[in-house]
Amino acid sequence: MLSKPGCHLCADACAAVARIASELGVAWTERDISGDADLLAQWAEYVPVIMVDDEVHGWFRVDEARLRAALV
Repeated sequence: MLSKPGCHLCADACAAVARIASELGVAWTERDISGDADLLAQWAEYVPVIMVDDEVHGWFRVDEARLRAALV
């Protein structure tokens, strides 16, 4: 998941992704884009960005049913 500090949507999305990943036994990571100029330029207006297998799965809010389906 791509995020940046101070983003309340990022905090909400991280909590949802962490819970779902834990329930399914799937590893996940959060990546702060604020230190990467290229990622910041590309994604700053879209965070949080949920990635599955290095592909954009969604942004802003987590669709829990859709994420679960993608992770099983």
